Amino acid sequence: MEKRIQTPLTKEIARTLHAGEYVYLTGTIYSARDAAHKRLTESLARGEELPLPLENEIIYYLGPTPARPGQVIGSAGPTTASRMDKYAPKLLDLGQTGMIGKGRRSEEVIASMKKNSAVYFAAVGGAGALLSKCIKKAEVIAYEDLGAEAIYKLEVEDFPVIVVIDCNGNNLYH
Repeated sequence: MEKRIQTPLTKEIARTLHAGEYVYLTGTIYSARDAAHKRLTESLARGEELPLPLENEIIYYLGPTPARPGQVIGSAGPTTASRMDKYAPKLLDLGQTGMIGKGRRSEEVIASMKKNSAVYFAAVGGAGALLSKCIKKAEVIAYEDLGAEAIYKLEVEDFPVIVVIDCNGNNLYH
């Protein structure tokens, strides 16, 4: 089964997605990796406002390579999602509905996904050059000092992902 989704990813839409479905995302998503996730949770602990919206948003676990002349972004392949597992439940509790990465997730993250009607998508590792062609605009919006690990606002068109874990906990890795 194949679906096309225009972001934002509402909880209602997330509930219609099932493990194993191919999805093409169009609209705004955000990128953040380990260092950015650490800063986000530190900001939350201090009671500060976050530099990106979380409600109904998707975070792509991505640290792109530098763009070559004439390109929007460099290679844009997913990073290992488990490195964000200690941060993900807090962000899901704040309304985040989607995550894109590669690899397994912890039981704590899966429980939080079920509680918050969120989904985990996988992007194909090793296909970063091809995935970058689906990114039409990339803008650093926070933590520029982190370089490739800064938070980017990305405009994507027909960005291909697979639902690996749905909001009911169905898991392709099992």
